[in-house]
Amino acid sequence: MTDSVEGAWKVTIHGPTGPQETSLDLKTTDGMLGGTQSSLDQVETIDEIAYDNTNGAIKWINKIKKPLPLTLRFEGVVEGNTLSGKVVAGIMGSFPFTGIKR
Repeated sequence: MTDSVEGAWKVTIHGPTGPQETSLDLKTTDGMLGGTQSSLDQVETIDEIAYDNTNGAIKWINKIKKPLPLTLRFEGVVEGNTLSGKVVAGIMGSFPFTGIKR
């Protein structure tokens, strides 16, 4: 079951220019987990999401257009109402992220 990750999350990317807050909204539609991630007045549908409820492992891809086009690859672990891991931002490098379920 994916219900433990479904819902609204406040995800903070801890990059070199300071924390960047995003909203991650996850839901299951037709048996498939999916959702959107939003920041800087843009909302993007997330790609290739995978969640393993046996160990909490989660990963997804978010392709953003602003402030510059980037493919963000998130990989982390869900523990209750918290989320943590790393995001790879192409040529920009990788950065830690944290999340709290709202």
